[in-house]
Amino acid sequence: MKRREFITLLGGAAAAWPLAARAQQPAKVPTIGYLSGATPAAESRRGAAFVQRLRELGWIDGQTIAIKSRWAEGRTEQFAEIAVEFVRSKVDVIVATGTPPVLAAKQATSVIPIVFVAVADPLGTGLVGSLARPGGNITGLSSQFTDIVGKRLELFRGVVPGLHRLAIMGNIGNPAIKLELDEAQAAARTLGLEPAVFEIRRAEDIAPAFDALKDRAEGLYIATDLLIIANRIRINILALTARLPTTYNSREYVEVGGLMSYGPNFPDLFRRTADFVDKILRGAKPGDIPVEQPTKFDLVINLTTAKALGLDLPPSLLARADEVIE
Repeated sequence: MKRREFITLLGGAAAAWPLAARAQQPAKVPTIGYLSGATPAAESRRGAAFVQRLRELGWIDGQTIAIKSRWAEGRTEQFAEIAVEFVRSKVDVIVATGTPPVLAAKQATSVIPIVFVAVADPLGTGLVGSLARPGGNITGLSSQFTDIVGKRLELFRGVVPGLHRLAIMGNIGNPAIKLELDEAQAAARTLGLEPAVFEIRRAEDIAPAFDALKDRAEGLYIATDLLIIANRIRINILALTARLPTTYNSREYVEVGGLMSYGPNFPDLFRRTADFVDKILRGAKPGDIPVEQPTKFDLVINLTTAKALGLDLPPSLLARADEVIE
């Protein structure tokens, strides 16, 4: 298992502090165990927002806090191992991104506080019993994916003229993605589209899925999770080769060749995650902290990809976009 800290974010921080400041560091500082199924590169902007907000709250890595970051890099079998490692090393808080890593952390401990971020449906997946009072040792921020599927498809239809047949791809091994796939099919039918679902469970399933959907769709909706983000460049290459416009839920996919995304502002979610950690480290019980929802949503469009696909995007849509990548 590769173990890498937030190198670009934190690597130079310790060296910047004077020796006298280091000498004053307490023998024991609180430790955050950061569990991600993605890669450091894929989560760099999100991680930067989390670390920056911690600093603003007085939690400085290497001085007033220690951050142990572990990256599964799309390998789902690593989630449980990393969670158990954190429990054995007695971290003070576990921060976990995405539904499967959070489920692994919850399975590993009922004592250590867990803060989740970017979980699509914490109620539907059984992570919490209530959004207002989660109970137990877990709380965090939902990404609210299933609630915005219809809006995302409505925007996609405005980008892709003549969209009638919609391919929907997602990791069926992720319980949150199962819910999103169902929601996407229902939303597509409401908009008069013909949906067809193409299920994957591992990276090896991606190419065969594209072979199966060849000539069967005018657009591709991708339900994103850690498997998708770890393979996002490959997916975009296959989609462009097949001349398929794609819609995602966040900027990380569009900046590497996806056509468009609409969804929560993830750096903002990760920034707010630091506030949860701060409350817990100062004595709050996670079960008493309400689960929060996204408050900022972004529409991002890749104009270079649109031109490569021969799409002439309406100026009104480009004006609505929060970011246009050229």
